[in-house]
Amino acid sequence: MLTIRQITDNTEKVIKGLEKKNFKNAKATIEKVIELNNERKKSQAKLDNNLAEVNAASKSIGMYMKNGQKDEAEKAKARVAELKELNKGIEADMNAAAESLQQLLYTIPNVPYDLVPEGVCAEDNLVVKSSLRECKEGDTVGNWDAVVDNGDAKVPHWELAKKYDLIDFDLGVKITGAGFPVYKGKGAQLQRALINFFLAEANKAGYTEIMPPTVVNQASGYGTGQLPDKEGQMYHCEVDDLYLIPTAEVPVTNIYRDVILDEKQLPIRNCAYTQCFRREAGSYGKDVRGLNRLHEFSKIEIVRIDTPQHSAESHQEMLEHIEGLLKKLELPYRILRLCGGDMSFTAAICYDFEVYSEAQKRWLEVSSVSNFDTYQANRLKCRYRTADKKTELCHTLNGSALALPRIVAALLENNQTPEGIRIPKALQPYTGFDMIK
Repeated sequence: MLTIRQITDNTEKVIKGLEKKNFKNAKATIEKVIELNNERKKSQAKLDNNLAEVNAASKSIGMYMKNGQKDEAEKAKARVAELKELNKGIEADMNAAAESLQQLLYTIPNVPYDLVPEGVCAEDNLVVKSSLRECKEGDTVGNWDAVVDNGDAKVPHWELAKKYDLIDFDLGVKITGAGFPVYKGKGAQLQRALINFFLAEANKAGYTEIMPPTVVNQASGYGTGQLPDKEGQMYHCEVDDLYLIPTAEVPVTNIYRDVILDEKQLPIRNCAYTQCFRREAGSYGKDVRGLNRLHEFSKIEIVRIDTPQHSAESHQEMLEHIEGLLKKLELPYRILRLCGGDMSFTAAICYDFEVYSEAQKRWLEVSSVSNFDTYQANRLKCRYRTADKKTELCHTLNGSALALPRIVAALLENNQTPEGIRIPKALQPYTGFDMIK
């Protein structure tokens, strides 16, 4: 959530940033925020003045009574009663303005950094790095033509999963519904191997492993910006008013809700493996075939809490960590800097990692790595105390390291041979086998 100071001190910059994110009615919304804040402040000032008068009048009553000035004492009592009645209305107005302001702020996305490119959709995202070729300045997804073609026609992962009895999509439909696959045999072992590999690599990089709940309360959803859920993507347990998590970012970041950290503790590095749940409302067609888009999936998340001065460096370290994972898995990848129109509601800057599917001839997103600046921290009241005892908002960051379904899809499709499916060398100590035959 944007702070009032951000909005009032940099009004034009905020409006331009929101327009870069294609936020409708940015100027009118920000003007309404300022209007509501002024109403709240005006009511607060009235209330403070009246309370000061009440205190002064209350003190005078005793003095009048002591001096035998009963008429003056009664007048003072009447004035105190009048002011207290007035204050009820003023306080109601102030609270109404504050509540309207809070609800409006929840609807406003984060302001993107200057480095974020202009654009309205995924085609406008910049390709900043790739394992396939050098990237030129201004390369976008829409004009980028690097593909992998090893000659032989490749079989898609859903056919390979059936051939080698790794994943049963039909059984998942029987047990639950579409988007809930059942992993079997070496398919289940491959999942577990990837989870252990990603966690071991995170541990080497200094991340402390967390095993959080996969169900969170409303306050946690609001804290990281998943609520209000305008797109209806979260599973809601209505009886208990709890939500299944769409990512471990939610419970792990909420560890620091309403917490004041010491600057010496930062940056905090956490990682977590969880199941993730997304309704994926509106998804259809080839994009949802096989493992491409699921309702339940496994993911390892890395989360950092940092100072504003160091968060850009933390973001770069996270990008390097995830790139290192893809290199070790020997997968063709590219890194995108998302344009304003394709960024998430809460991010100030975001990079996506995509791997290439040789069978599907398309790029599959496997990670988003975001810096949220103070946006989440303001919602969470996540702060730190500086060396000179000042209290400041933290910066929060998170990224997938990595999401498993499309990694599995790419591993199966890109490593198929006449003898079977080859397992990358870095993963073999975790699988216990080098081929799926």
